[in-house]
Formats: sequence, C-alpha cells, structure tokens
Amino acid sequence: MESGKNISKLAIGFLTVMDHPQHGLFGGYLVLNLAGRPLEFHCTAPIKPNRAQQILYGPTLESFLYGEQIGSTLLGHAKTSPLVVCTDREPVLSLRDLIDLPVALVLPPVEPEEFNGTGSDAHPTVTLPNDDCQAGKPDVPRVLRVDAPHGRGPRLITFELGRNRLALPQQKCDDRKRFSERLGEAAASLDLWEPFTRIREAIEEAQQAAR
Repeated sequence: MESGKNISKLAIGFLTVMDHPQHGLFGGYLVLNLAGRPLEFHCTAPIKPNRAQQILYGPTLESFLYGEQIGSTLLGHAKTSPLVVCTDREPVLSLRDLIDLPVALVLPPVEPEEFNGTGSDAHPTVTLPNDDCQAGKPDVPRVLRVDAPHGRGPRLITFELGRNRLALPQQKCDDRKRFSERLGEAAASLDLWEPFTRIREAIEEAQQAAR
C-alpha cells in the first residue's frame, strides 16, 4: 500500500471516464465515506491519443488509457485509501492489475423482471457449477454474462451486493468475496450507481468554469 495514504477512514472510491468528442477523455475520481459524503474529488486534464498511439497500442489502447494513464494517476493523487474501487466503465477494470484493491464494474439498475431475464434489455445469464474460485465456500452459484461479445475485454462474472449488480473479470473472481467482506453490513444500504452522476456533473461544471 502506498505510504502516506490515510487508511483510517472507511471509504469507497468511484472512478469514471467521460469521452468528449472534441477534447478526448476526462477522468473523475470521487471518494465517499459509507454515509455517501464526499472526502475527496480529483479529475484529469483531457487525454486524446494520437494516431501513432492508436496504431502502436492497438486493442490494448483503451485499457492503457483508462487503467494506467487515468485510473492509476487519479488514485495516486488521492490521500484516502478506499476499501474498494467502483467504476461504470468496463476498460477501467484493467486498473486492478496495477493496485492491490478490488475493482468492480457497477451495472446500471434494472427492474427485477429485467434482471430475471424477462426484460427486453436483459443480459442472458447462466448459472455455472462451483469451480476453483468457489472452492471451500457454501454452494453459491456463479453467474456469468453470456451476451454478445463486448469488445476485447475480459469475460465478466456478475453478482449482487445489496441492491447493486456488479461485475468482475473472471480471473479476479476472488474479489467478489473481498467486496462483501470489506463493505460488510453497509452494502445493504449502499447505492453504488448514483455517485457516477455526481462525478460527471462535477466534470461538466469544471469544464464550463474553464471556458
């Protein structure tokens, strides 16, 4: 863990990236305590890859920009070390390879019938038997997204935490337990989707003030 970080506060990190058609990518990172109050907010200057980077990085460009250039930079500037990091942008999941904190994708809220597979926009799911990730644990099924391919990112597993739906790369499935353990009983009352609206509005406000 990076020295100088404040580990005394129970906090959750929320990280998103906005893609502006003219200026490029803006990253925003909001740290909230478990009551939903802000502790820190950081945002990046716009990042726009040039043509040479697009060619040289190829299919790894998104994970490099979202995870290393934006995500790692934002967490490096923060003074508070969170319990977990949440994002609403799938490429940010690559940040997990750079930090020793669980990182999960927060999926948009849906009606119960949609999550059960009856809604028009539902992602098909399949319940798989226990595997190495679940070894030694109670008989809790693992749910895997099997919808149409979504880019070149890792295959994701989904799970519920309180009223939230989260997703993790399949190779990081142990982070599911870490999320549950670190957030504990607070998970039942947390809304992990709403803070991303705050971040986007704060970035937009900062852009307007800079004009």
